[in-house]
Amino acid sequence: QVQLVESGGGLVQPGGSLRLSCVASGGASNYAHMAWFRQAPGRTEREFVAAISWSGGRIVYADSVKGRFTISRDKTKNPVYLQMDSLQPEDTAVYYCAVDVPPQAILSSLRSPTSYEYWGQGTQVTVSS
Repeated sequence: QVQLVESGGGLVQPGGSLRLSCVASGGASNYAHMAWFRQAPGRTEREFVAAISWSGGRIVYADSVKGRFTISRDKTKNPVYLQMDSLQPEDTAVYYCAVDVPPQAILSSLRSPTSYEYWGQGTQVTVSS
């Protein structure tokens, strides 16, 4: 059973930065596609943020975060990080880490939440002055 633990959330002022981490344990967690999604207050759906393929060779971002957020993974492929810069109030959400292990999703499906079998509990990010 794969377990995911996110950390790094918090309160930050507009224009500030945060770095989220996601550590996966159990199963072949180093051989997995990994992604970040977020759920804003009052929204029922989880929005895709960024994903990285198991090899690190394919990285995709949502248009809303492109150029501001960077997803990366350790050389051991675990943990996965989300560096968030130039944060804005509209980035306020609970951020979730998700894993597709073993990596079965085709690379064009990395944006879809249905590609991921395991999810973390989420970490709150609040951007406010």
